[in-house]
Amino acid sequence: MTKAEPQAVISLRDVEAADLEDVLRLNEVSVPAVNSVDLEQMRWFAAHAAYFRVALGDGDFAGFLIGMRPGTRYASPNYRWFCAAYSDFGYIDRVAIAGNARRLGLATRLYSDFEASLPASASVLTCEVNLVPANESSMRFHEGYGFRTVGTQTLENGRKKVALMAKSRES
Repeated sequence: MTKAEPQAVISLRDVEAADLEDVLRLNEVSVPAVNSVDLEQMRWFAAHAAYFRVALGDGDFAGFLIGMRPGTRYASPNYRWFCAAYSDFGYIDRVAIAGNARRLGLATRLYSDFEASLPASASVLTCEVNLVPANESSMRFHEGYGFRTVGTQTLENGRKKVALMAKSRES
């Protein structure tokens, strides 16, 4: 009989200024699944995002999720697409989980926590998933979580194509 490995103690908390270097480092190793940004942009997210939480596994930094709401002065073409398509929504701008913390349910915990933070008026949860370059594991995760493709968008002079996805909060 083998001894079961202890499960990591997972916790979520709001981002702090001291986290931004770790968040930025994880963001950058996660490119192209997320877009590259600099520390100034991470500081902007910390000040303006409706939701910016980090996930900790046994107290160690393990991932993050940044979520936006309508009405934010944010130039992302994907966010702008959702602003034109929906009157009220929760937009997942970026999420990243450290390699050694994958398959622990962190992304699901972050998505559920973000969704729970939204007012009832936000009828959909939205995000985009790369089609070019393809991010098949992200597509499987999002479809499994209940997201469906509601549009596509080609960006960066054709070098990138995304599936614009939405999940009804009634489901």
